[in-house]
Amino acid sequence: MKLRAFIFILISVLISLSSYAQTRKQLENKRIELQKEIKETQSLLFKSKKEAEALLSELDDINKIINVRSNLIRTINQEAEKLSQEIRKNEKELTTLEKKLDVLKKDYAEMVVKSYKSRNKQSRLMFLLSADSFLQAYKRMQYLKQYTSYRKLQGEEIKATTANLSALTDSLRIKEDEKQLLIALNLREQDSVQKEKFSQEKLVTKVKLKEKQYISQIKRIQEEDRKLDKKIQRLITEAIANSNKKGGNTSSGFNLTPEAKRLETTFIANKGKLPWPTEKGIIVRKYGTQPHPTLSGITIQSNGIQVATEQKAKARAVFNGKVLSIQLQPGRKKIVLVQHGNYISAYKNLDDVLVKKGENIITKQEIGTIHTDAATGKTILAFSLFKETKIQNPEPWIGKML
Repeated sequence: MKLRAFIFILISVLISLSSYAQTRKQLENKRIELQKEIKETQSLLFKSKKEAEALLSELDDINKIINVRSNLIRTINQEAEKLSQEIRKNEKELTTLEKKLDVLKKDYAEMVVKSYKSRNKQSRLMFLLSADSFLQAYKRMQYLKQYTSYRKLQGEEIKATTANLSALTDSLRIKEDEKQLLIALNLREQDSVQKEKFSQEKLVTKVKLKEKQYISQIKRIQEEDRKLDKKIQRLITEAIANSNKKGGNTSSGFNLTPEAKRLETTFIANKGKLPWPTEKGIIVRKYGTQPHPTLSGITIQSNGIQVATEQKAKARAVFNGKVLSIQLQPGRKKIVLVQHGNYISAYKNLDDVLVKKGENIITKQEIGTIHTDAATGKTILAFSLFKETKIQNPEPWIGKML
């Protein structure tokens, strides 16, 4: 029972240590991802051209990078704390091993002295011959063998403990170096945040002078977006009606061929694994109702996601499908709708289109060149997803950006 209890405790400790190590690894991975996000944010967003027109956009960029960098600082602090816990644990283990080594060396020294005193063959022979019986002599012979074997094992244990002590000391030095690097990184990021907050304060002052103008502009853009989504929904409604008219059905969805049904089933099965609609990018606006990132008291409604990417970047299909429609939007930009059974993906803000209506396209096929705003210098794709005419949140559908 004691052995079973010991094994259970040992397994519990090992599982706990494994989980603990994994947690620090997760924090390290998160830190690396956040550092990558900061680089991408600086690369893709900070491209303002005309200060007067891009002021609000620039403030949005500053706010975003401050949020990401603050998250990075929190992650660094958490990682440093985990590292401190590991260092404290190693220091305790180091003290335990040092004590164990001292005991082993002391025991070994005593054995060596005893062995020296009875080192000659004659004394060993006398020890055997002085036995009262054959059985006692046999037991004494076994004792001498066990004593020799034990002495050898003690020597090996001293070597192993010394090696473990050395490895643990090296590990401790490495962890201390890692901690110092994290502290330096933390200080650097805090310095960057302070500079960015100073820039933020100056921009906020400038924005407040034109707040009414910006609010009017945001409302106008929101109204344009609503009209655009209504237009898309009308187009889908008409396409469904035409589809059912040909098939003699009155369904709320498309009259799908067996092949189109299989395509839709595969599309649904890939939820959460669909590729991004751009090869590279970061989400600058999420789906749903949300406070404006810059102007307090202003709420915006986003029926999709907005992805900032590189200039001249191409929008690409998130899955196999058929081009349902190509439409114009304000500013001579274009929208492409791609049908995946009863699901439709929409790619807005395109300068030129590389596909044709009715064309069958494949996953990641280039659809068109994404428009770059002349004032802000930003290249942003607006991506939406519909099930028939109902707007969906596209975020759960697309996989993690690699």
